[in-house]
Amino acid sequence: MIDNLSQANLSRDSVVTIGAFDGIHVGHQHLIRQLVKEARKTDRLATLVTFHPHPSVVLSSHNPARYLTTPGEKAALLEKLGLDLLAILPFDRKVARTPARDFISMIHRHLRMKELWVGADFALGRDREGDVEALKSMGQEIGFAVHVIEPLTWQGEVISSSRIRSLLVKGRVREAAHLLGRYPSLSGKVVWGAERGRCLGFPTANLEVRKERAIPADGVYAVYVLLGQERYQGVANIGIRPTFRDAEHVVEVHLLDFQGDLYGLDLVVEFVERLRPERRFLDVNELVTQVRRDIARARRILAAEERG
Repeated sequence: MIDNLSQANLSRDSVVTIGAFDGIHVGHQHLIRQLVKEARKTDRLATLVTFHPHPSVVLSSHNPARYLTTPGEKAALLEKLGLDLLAILPFDRKVARTPARDFISMIHRHLRMKELWVGADFALGRDREGDVEALKSMGQEIGFAVHVIEPLTWQGEVISSSRIRSLLVKGRVREAAHLLGRYPSLSGKVVWGAERGRCLGFPTANLEVRKERAIPADGVYAVYVLLGQERYQGVANIGIRPTFRDAEHVVEVHLLDFQGDLYGLDLVVEFVERLRPERRFLDVNELVTQVRRDIARARRILAAEERG
């Protein structure tokens, strides 16, 4: 993995794709697998160029896209797809103002690009001037071919990162999982909380989640929790705990059948199904009764999940 094109010292020509690739959803995976297959067939290197921060953070700072994956998570997912080279380049105002031809010429030179694989709506460079037709024209002049991959669809709509974010905002984690090819997840360190769950008999781990992450809608979810190499069933709550009139927005998870101290450890929470919206209860007894129902329902859902 490189973060500067000058670090590339390639011994062979390459097949390249460029994009934000947030989430590495099934549409991304389809494109990358086809690219890797072509690279192997032609004895070229399979190369992917992406950016951090997400271009929307720079271009739409008032309303940036929430990340489906951190750079580390993205790199780990891409590593499994057989790429030979991953470039995660910094994106800033200077890059945003770079003419498409200049950027592509730099990619062509440093990465020995012979083929550029993109989606039908792809565009790059200043004012998105480098669309597919413009890139094909540049390719004829500079010496590379442009290969256009048609997008995958699910239930009649194109699979995209923005569509997944929209589903998460609505708490529709099952549908988001179909588009991602895996459960939507959040990772973070366990930090100290109010310890109300422990007092109620359901100790919860409060997850410190990066503020720029795309988080599912407030509510209660059946989840899996990854702790090192171990995977536990769990119930997660996202929200402000209205019964206690808390103002802080939290992501907390109760691991089923787990005993131990989690403070300071890193967890990954995989969201399987939304059980209900967050709500305020009249008293603690009513809350405890509902939590027991949530746990029982989560056990049934996760047991069915494991049976396939």
